[in-house]
Amino acid sequence: MMWLSNPEYVKVDGTEYKINTDFRIALECNTIAQDESIGEYERALAIIYKLFGEEGLNCKNQNKLLELALKYLSKGEEQKPVKTKSRDKYELDYSKCKGLIQSSFKYDYGYDPYEMKYLHWYNFSNDLQNLSTSEFGNCCILNRIAMVLNSDLSKIKNTTERNKQAEVKEELRKKYCVEIKPTITKEQEESAKAFYKSLGINL
Repeated sequence: MMWLSNPEYVKVDGTEYKINTDFRIALECNTIAQDESIGEYERALAIIYKLFGEEGLNCKNQNKLLELALKYLSKGEEQKPVKTKSRDKYELDYSKCKGLIQSSFKYDYGYDPYEMKYLHWYNFSNDLQNLSTSEFGNCCILNRIAMVLNSDLSKIKNTTERNKQAEVKEELRKKYCVEIKPTITKEQEESAKAFYKSLGINL
């Protein structure tokens, strides 16, 4: 299977489509996938174009091509259902973390991926996932920040210190994390529909 190594192309209905395998493109695709201000169809087309160029847009079986694109981006791993992001758990937006990634890769591996003309997404992703971690904080800056973001503030008994740490987490969230979209409850949705109906507008 191509997913066991570093893939360079995918095949759809007998036609090969060359992948732009540089890690920067994959990061851009992940940013696009998380951008809820863009419709699903537009996001799909943007990802296909980023990875396969004009040839991808001309593919007649774009559903299959998108499926393979997402499989490539996830390195062949099974896609898990997306859960609503909690205010207590944060997901880093790697498009905002360039400086942290540069410092962390230099700290652990002695190289800066952004100084390289080309680096396969799989090689970059593997190194990213294996960056140093430590509960004592003596690890790369990216994972130190991730640990602060996902720390359990309820364990801090001192109110002043807990509030201070909450402020730090919020600043880091704004700077480095995927934006948390407000979730509309079923009750809020029904209330909105009732309001519009009272104005003579049926949704």
